[in-house]
Amino acid sequence: MTKILYSSNIKDLIAQLYRGKVIIYPTESVFGLGCDPDNKYAIHTLLKIKNRSWKKGLILISANYTQLLKYIDDSRLNEEQRSRAFSILPRPTTWVFPAKINSPYWLTGQFSSLAVRISYFKPIQRLCLAFGKPLVSTSANLSGQPPARTITEVYKQFGSEIPIMYEDVLGKHNPSEIRDIMTNKLIRR
Repeated sequence: MTKILYSSNIKDLIAQLYRGKVIIYPTESVFGLGCDPDNKYAIHTLLKIKNRSWKKGLILISANYTQLLKYIDDSRLNEEQRSRAFSILPRPTTWVFPAKINSPYWLTGQFSSLAVRISYFKPIQRLCLAFGKPLVSTSANLSGQPPARTITEVYKQFGSEIPIMYEDVLGKHNPSEIRDIMTNKLIRR
């Protein structure tokens, strides 16, 4: 078995993303599994690792709103709705947007919407800016297991084969809440 790839070297992690690999990186509350949202093979690998159905859809995490415009239908929003995505709330918030008609099914799942989050957490900012686009983001845990909050927990669940950004999570207690961008309705607390 190979050794776990501890790395804070953004260039190494970005190279892995371009090769269609899944990486593990810290988020605001837990470690996340991520990959290139445009690489169907990488998505398939991520879903297999997590033992997750494609029908559930995935979350994209980005450094800024512009990175999301390829995937979301911004034209359906008014200014009030659009400004919600930029609001800094007490906790990280994932917004469910209308997806562009050509957004890949492997991102939207069985839905016509797409969950996205703009993150102000520095490690995520560095990754997304260096990669030049958003990452798929799902909690680093096997289905039915608690999300990994430490490197030790990552290692226990995933072994030693996935490249990892060796930085601590921000320390927020709960994963991001999920809200509908159109109505502001709470979907997950």
